[in-house]
Order: sequence, then C-alpha cells, then structure tokens
Amino acid sequence: MLFIVDGHEDIAYNVVVNRRDFRRSAQATRELEGEPHPGVGLCSVSLPDLLAGNVGLVFGTLFTLPASAADSSLPMERSYHNAGEAQAQALEQLAVYRQLATANDICLIQNQADLQGLVAKRQAGGQILGIVLLMENADPVREPDEVGWWFEQGIRLIGPAWQATRYCGGTRHPGPLTAAGRKLLAEMDSAGMVLDVSHMAEESFWQALDCFHGPIIASHSNCRRFAPPSLADRHLSDEMICALIERGAVIGTVSFNAFLTPDYERGQPKEKVGLDALVRHIDHICELAGSARHVALGSDIDGGFGSKNLPRELDTAADFPRIGEALRAAGYSQADTDAILGGNWLRLLEQSLPA
Repeated sequence: MLFIVDGHEDIAYNVVVNRRDFRRSAQATRELEGEPHPGVGLCSVSLPDLLAGNVGLVFGTLFTLPASAADSSLPMERSYHNAGEAQAQALEQLAVYRQLATANDICLIQNQADLQGLVAKRQAGGQILGIVLLMENADPVREPDEVGWWFEQGIRLIGPAWQATRYCGGTRHPGPLTAAGRKLLAEMDSAGMVLDVSHMAEESFWQALDCFHGPIIASHSNCRRFAPPSLADRHLSDEMICALIERGAVIGTVSFNAFLTPDYERGQPKEKVGLDALVRHIDHICELAGSARHVALGSDIDGGFGSKNLPRELDTAADFPRIGEALRAAGYSQADTDAILGGNWLRLLEQSLPA
C-alpha cells in the first residue's frame, strides 16, 4: 500500500479554535494542555503522528459552528450568528491551510496534477501530507452563486449540513432542502464540486440524490443499524448506503466509540470498544456493495471527542496501520485492505478533481 487516506479531519478548526500547533506531536500538545475541555478531547492528530502512521492524504475541513447548535459539546465561543460571520471564520481556516502548505511537507491537492505529484513524491519516499479541502456546513457560502468563487479558492467538496443550515435539514434537525439548498446543489454541479452527504437529514439526503448529478461521498458516516437509536439520524440506513453505492460513492467510517456501538457513552473506558466494532461497519457496507470499493476511513478523530473515546487500539493517528491489521485479521485480502485504507478515496479523487 502506498499510503493511508483519511476522509475527514478538522485540522484548521483545531488550530484556530483550540490553538493547537499542527506541527507539534499529539503527545507534546497533551503535555501543554493538561486536561482539555470535554468538547475538545485529548489531542490525537498532528502532522508528526499522521506521517508516522503512513497517512499521505487527508480531507481537511473548513468547519464552522452555528450559534444555534443544539446539544453540542463543542466550545461555543467561536460560533457564528449569520452567514457573514460563518464566511469570515471559514476564510480564517482557509488561511491556516494555505500557511501550512508553504512548507515542503504539506501540499494542497486541487487538481489531477497535484494528486499525481503527491503520489510520485510518496513513491519516492517523501514524507509529505496532501490536503484536500472540504467545507463541512455550507453556511459560509453566503449565497449559492458564491460556490464558483469557493471552488477558485481551492474547495473541492461541500457538505451542506452539520445540524440545520440555511440550505437543508441536518443532524437532529429533520428537514428538506430549502430553495437556496437546491440552488446550492445546482451551483456545485456546475462548478464540479463533490457533494458530501454526511450530517444531511434523511429528507434532504434523498432530495439531494434526485437533483445533484455530480460525484457524491459520505466523508464521515457509519451504519445506522449498529449506532445508538439516539444517534440514528447521524448515520446511514441500509437504503441510504445502497443508494450511495449505486451512485459510485465512497463512505468514510468514523472511529468514535459512541458511533460504533450502542452500548458505549462518551467518557466510559475506551477499552470497552475495539477495532472489531469498526470492522463490523466496514463489513456491512462491503456486504451491501458486494465488494470493498465503496468504504474507506473518515476518522474525524480530532472532531471533539479525542483519544479517550477511540477504540482501544488507537491512541493517535500514528496508530492507523492497526486498522489494516484488524481488517487482515478479519479475513480481508491485502488488495481490499489497501482499497479501504486509501485506494477508494484516491479513485474518487482521480474521477472528480479537475484536470
């Protein structure tokens, strides 16, 4: 396997809001922070840890938190109240990625040449991380006709929802696409954006599949049948998974214990859950697809729950190769393991990034 690809990490949010230095190891950050805010979690992602774990590419988010967020454990001090504030916060995070990419060990992946260059450098033994930019929650797009401008800034994927947004219903907030949401999807189609359906309410999801004709992913979603009932709408039903498979989508599985099994609650000992629980979600998607072509990693391990709520085999991103070990132990071939750990995301990017 060339390298691992992670389909969802909140790198810039952690730099801006949690004041974490991405170039400092997770352990060093822990020593500086002590016990972090419960909604921040024990640091588990850094450039050194990603490279140590053979992670060569991530989807780095521009994540903005609505002030109206319900039941969120995230710090609310940096939430937004309107689209202008959301845009400003997203631009601040975009500047973080651009600054990180001024060094030789990080590059932004915006087109086919960028992706091919990253692959060539990794094949030559280069320790370099590629970042594809994903907007999680589309409220920073003040009007749908700004989608093309965001594409020019390097954004290649947009997830319209987090909870409810101006564009659609979302997690714990059922609802359809709004008129603006339909226009957003049309503009995304025109620009060549990838649609990320993670966090979309089920009604919005089905409407989006009807009216959006471009490439689709779920960057960080698990199988609803194995999730706690209280979190059901955060994850994908079998019908939703099958519809995504029909569209050629890739689904990134989340390594958060409370998303993996219904008998775990945040704060319980992480030892209660092992990587076999993650493999169960991967197994199910593969069974529905009839192959391993539609499932990948979308770990979200820096998304607010931290190392203490990851499967017992995972402490930081440096441990991602253990997911491969768990897949091989479960009977996956090396080829299918490589596809899940990175090949499927690479194929999706090869098909969707501009020339």
